[in-house]
Amino acid sequence: MLNVSYGSALPGEGQDSGLLGGLIFSALPPIADTPAFAHIAMARLDQDALLCESLHGNGVIRAGLLNDIHYRFNDHLLFGIVTIDENLFAGTPKQEGTPLQIATRHAYRHIFSLLHAQGFPYVLRFWNYMADINAVTDDLERYRQFNLGRQQAFAESGQAVAGNVPAACALGTASGPLTITFLAGRQPSVAIENPRQISAYDYPEQYGPRSPLFSRASVATVDQQRIFLLSGTASIVGHETRHTGDVAAQTTESLANIAAVLTEANLKTNAQCALQALDYIVYIRHAEDIAQVRQIIEQQVGPAVRAAYVQADICRADLLVEIEGSAALPAN
Repeated sequence: MLNVSYGSALPGEGQDSGLLGGLIFSALPPIADTPAFAHIAMARLDQDALLCESLHGNGVIRAGLLNDIHYRFNDHLLFGIVTIDENLFAGTPKQEGTPLQIATRHAYRHIFSLLHAQGFPYVLRFWNYMADINAVTDDLERYRQFNLGRQQAFAESGQAVAGNVPAACALGTASGPLTITFLAGRQPSVAIENPRQISAYDYPEQYGPRSPLFSRASVATVDQQRIFLLSGTASIVGHETRHTGDVAAQTTESLANIAAVLTEANLKTNAQCALQALDYIVYIRHAEDIAQVRQIIEQQVGPAVRAAYVQADICRADLLVEIEGSAALPAN
């Protein structure tokens, strides 16, 4: 079983609490002594100063630390967190890559090594956060540097670089180290693509020397429960950004993409999941756009929509909003 909840207070971390881990979104300084949570330097826009996304599972939770990866697991799922300072690689010869590229490669290789050792070889979802995601350093946008390192690590670790790949997001923070969190299982999930979009791993070269590496969503069956994990979804049709400069139209297009992914997931896995079933995190580039974005989401999904809003940079400089989500459904 997996349950995802949002709040402004941290749950307990005891072995019997069922807490696998989570993410804390806040512009405030990191909270000390919370190894089960990744601290993401993003301001919450809708309510309290802090958003806590918590993942809970059944049974006794065990914890570990390996190669700077904090992880917690039960019999079915493992959640892990790694943070890495790219400045540690600042002196690396240029031919080996940029500091961010090398840090990304280093972190992902350690993740795959940990999962192999612990018997959780199938990643269901990655969450990736880095500062200045749209900035150009070493003659290349930082998000594209990240994609280089990610794809290198996947290939070197024997992971698929197309097809049944994990769901994921990649967002820009106000500050802080490269932070990667991940959820893995003992059985493979089903990758879902969007018929309105080219698969990210097939993007043309104009988006960088290596394509982004993620599926549009992932559906997994865990402990007699169906889990739907939606990747970060934005206003992209085919491979092109739509509605540049228009946050309202981008929000509507993003929701159309989510609806298409859900339709595909229901056809492929009989997940029986609807827009109203998801819990959402909405990343907004400009804080002043929250009222408009929230109004559109509530109109199209419903006034009872479960959504939290934070300020973030999106992986393309011309994107103004990105939406991710999850749902826990009974297994068929």
